[in-house]
Amino acid sequence: MPVLFRLLSRCPLGLLHALGALLGWVVFAVSGVYRRRFLANARQAGYRFGAVAAAVGHAGRMAAELPRLWLGAPVPCRIRNAEAIEPVYERGQGVLYLTPHLGCFEMSAQGIARQWGERRGPITVLYRPARQAWLADLMRTARNRPGMLAVPTNLMGVRQMIKALRRGEAVGLLPDQVPPQGQGVWSSFFGREAYTMTLAARLALQTGAAVVLVRCERLPRGQGYELHMRALDEPLAADLDAAVHQINAAMESLIRECPDQYLWGYARYKQPRDEMPMQEQAV
Repeated sequence: MPVLFRLLSRCPLGLLHALGALLGWVVFAVSGVYRRRFLANARQAGYRFGAVAAAVGHAGRMAAELPRLWLGAPVPCRIRNAEAIEPVYERGQGVLYLTPHLGCFEMSAQGIARQWGERRGPITVLYRPARQAWLADLMRTARNRPGMLAVPTNLMGVRQMIKALRRGEAVGLLPDQVPPQGQGVWSSFFGREAYTMTLAARLALQTGAAVVLVRCERLPRGQGYELHMRALDEPLAADLDAAVHQINAAMESLIRECPDQYLWGYARYKQPRDEMPMQEQAV
C-alpha cells in the first residue's frame, strides 16, 4: 500500500479526481448504509438529491487526492479575501480557522500555511493517528511541513493549540465532527440536535482569538483549489452554549455556499463514543 500511495502521488490531480469521482459513485451504489445517511442528511438540510448529487463524486475525490496532497508536487490554490485576514493577525491574539467537512479541508490548512506560515508562524491542526503503522507515519510526515504543525487529539494537543493562539499564531479545526462523550453539547445543526464539540468555542473564548470561517473549493478538471475565508459575522457569544450554536450556524452558512462539495454521508447525528474528556482539563 505505501508503494501504491507514492505512485498515485505522482499522478495529475485531474486524473486522481476523475478516478475518485468514479470511486465515490461505486461506494454510493454498493453501501446502503452510506447512501441512506447521505440522503437523510441532505433532506434534513432541505436539499433534494438532484441538488447535491455532485457531492457523491466529491466524496471520492477527497480520498483520491490525498496521495498528491501529502506526497506530491504542490498544487495551485487561490486564496480569496486574503487581504482581509492580515489585520486579524495584526491584533496578535491568534486566529482560529474553522471549516466544516466541505471541499478539500486538507488543502485549507496547506493553503493557509503557504500564505502566512513564514511571516505569521505555523498553523496548528489536530489529527487522529491512523491505526495502520505505515499510514500513521505517513500522516505525521505529511501534516508536519513548513508552516504547519499537526498535534494529536489528546490533552497535550489541546495545550499546544492554546499556546499557539497565545503566541498570536493560527489553529485550524473542523467543528462539525462529533466529539467523544463529555467533550460536547447538544446543539441544533440544520434543524436537528447534533452532539457538537465545545473545543472551538472554548479556545476562542479563553484566548480571545479571532474566528475566521474557511472553505476550500475544488476547481473543475483538476485545476486546483480556491480558498474562501471571512471573519465571523458577529463577535462570539460569551455563553458557551450560545457560542457553540453560533459556530454551528456559521458552518451551515458555509455548507450552503457550496452544498455539492459537502460530505453529506458523514455521520453528523451519531451518538458520541465514550472517551476520557480532555478539553475541560486544558481550557
